[in-house]
Amino acid sequence: MDWTSRISGKKYAIPLGERTFVMGIINTSPDSFSGDGLNSVDDAVRQAERFIREGADILDVGGQSTRPGAEAIDAGEEISRTAPLIKELSSKFDVPVSIDTYKSEVARAALENGAAMINDISAFHFDEKMAGLASVYGVPVILMHIKGIPETMQKGEIVYDDVIGSIKKYLNRAVKSALEAGIREDMIILDPGIGFGKTVEHNLIILKRLAELKELGKPLLVGPSRKSFIGKTLNLPENERIEGTAAAVSAAIMNGADIIRVHDVAEMKRVAVMTDAIVRAGGA
Repeated sequence: MDWTSRISGKKYAIPLGERTFVMGIINTSPDSFSGDGLNSVDDAVRQAERFIREGADILDVGGQSTRPGAEAIDAGEEISRTAPLIKELSSKFDVPVSIDTYKSEVARAALENGAAMINDISAFHFDEKMAGLASVYGVPVILMHIKGIPETMQKGEIVYDDVIGSIKKYLNRAVKSALEAGIREDMIILDPGIGFGKTVEHNLIILKRLAELKELGKPLLVGPSRKSFIGKTLNLPENERIEGTAAAVSAAIMNGADIIRVHDVAEMKRVAVMTDAIVRAGGA
């Protein structure tokens, strides 16, 4: 599946399905779970430049931490953390920039400053204006499954009768809502939401059964990078989870992921290229 986006006179085309595309994470939140929050536009631009050199196809900019227990910040603060950076990135680099937000005000500011797509962890559930905004700007959207809200999603008992079935129903409804808002079929990407209201076992099941989500007929983005299910499986802190991330990324690609969202671009780009070679061996 192909998608194109025209923002600030630019056109981006990513032929999803030909290979796995790499989305590099650029955090401007000081309380990022992985400890990679950047404090200045210059620092973020340098990281973006390195990511592009290492093979990133998309840059995903976020100013609000969505780690478990994270408290929401106001839209103005989030805009101040993201819009100036996005303006700089979109003017310096010929790589699409995504805004990672669930607030329409933040998304609008990002789009006005050159963002080419919206990555919404709530699949438009947290802000009813987001779908209409995406439709007006004609940009691709990433719709993610989440159970609960970031502040409380990992608290208490997390129960699903069937985690894959629940995700499919949730995302299917999200797709219908997006289409009703006027978003084009070929502008919708889905994310199962690893780590967002799931236990370790749920996350492992998602990776194992990811191919079932391809039945929804949309490209899939998967973001397992450095997440706690890896840490709990391997008993390792965030900065020692690269091998676990590599295994999760490879499993995701083997089971149908089209885009991987990662912190460690150079290493995961190599994993993606190698896994793609295996998946496509013999022309299958």
